[in-house]
Amino acid sequence: MHKRILIVEDETSIREMIAFALRKAGMDAMQAADARAAQLAIAEQVPDLILLDWMLPGTSGLELARRLRKEELSREIPIIMLTARGEEMDRVNGLEAGVDDYVVKPFSTRELIARIKAVLRRSQGDDGSGMVELGGLRIDGPAHRVFAGDEPVPIGPTEYRLLYFFMTHPERVYSRTQLLDHVWGGSVYVEERTVDVHIRRLRKTLEPWKLDDLVQTVRGTGYRFSTSV
Repeated sequence: MHKRILIVEDETSIREMIAFALRKAGMDAMQAADARAAQLAIAEQVPDLILLDWMLPGTSGLELARRLRKEELSREIPIIMLTARGEEMDRVNGLEAGVDDYVVKPFSTRELIARIKAVLRRSQGDDGSGMVELGGLRIDGPAHRVFAGDEPVPIGPTEYRLLYFFMTHPERVYSRTQLLDHVWGGSVYVEERTVDVHIRRLRKTLEPWKLDDLVQTVRGTGYRFSTSV
C-alpha cells in the first residue's frame, strides 16, 4: 500500500511540485493550504507522514506541530518541517515542538524524498515491537503504547523509540553518536544536537509521573537509563 503524505503548504506551486514528486516516488499526496485544512484532512484520513511549512497563514507551522503532538489522532504521525529558517535555534525550536526532521528551503525534490523515506523507515521499522517493563514503566510493543503503572503515557514517535532503546539497554551509557546510530539508524541528516532535544522531550513526557530522573546525563560521556540514583 502506498504511503500517504500530507503536504501543508500555502503556496500552490510548491504544493503541486511536491505532490508531483511524491506520486513519481510511488506515494499518495494529500494537500492542505493552512492549519485548519490540515486538521480536517487528518480527521478524514490519517497520513503516514506530514510535510509542514513553517510559515502558514493564521496559525504557524510551529504552533500546528505543537497542537498535533497533543492530539491522540496525530500524536504519532512523523512530521518534517519545511522551512527557510536555517539557524540552529530555529531548528531546535522545531524539534522541541515535536518535529522529527526538517528540510531547509530551497531544497531539491530528490533530497526531500530521501528525507521522507528515512523518517518513514525510522518511524515504521521493527524497533520497539517487544514487551518490556522497568522502573515503573511498561512498553506494550505490539500496541505501540507506553504505560506508567496502569496510566497511558502520551508519547511522540521519536521519544518512543528512544525510550524503548533505553529500557532494553538499561544502566549502560551511550554517547550521542551511538544513540544516533541505534535510534535514528545512523542517518546522515540528523545532527548530534538533535539527541539532546529529544532527551529533554522524553524527560518532559515522563515528568508528570516523576519518572524523568530515569533518563540520566553522564557528564562528558552521554546518557543512560537507570533505576539507580
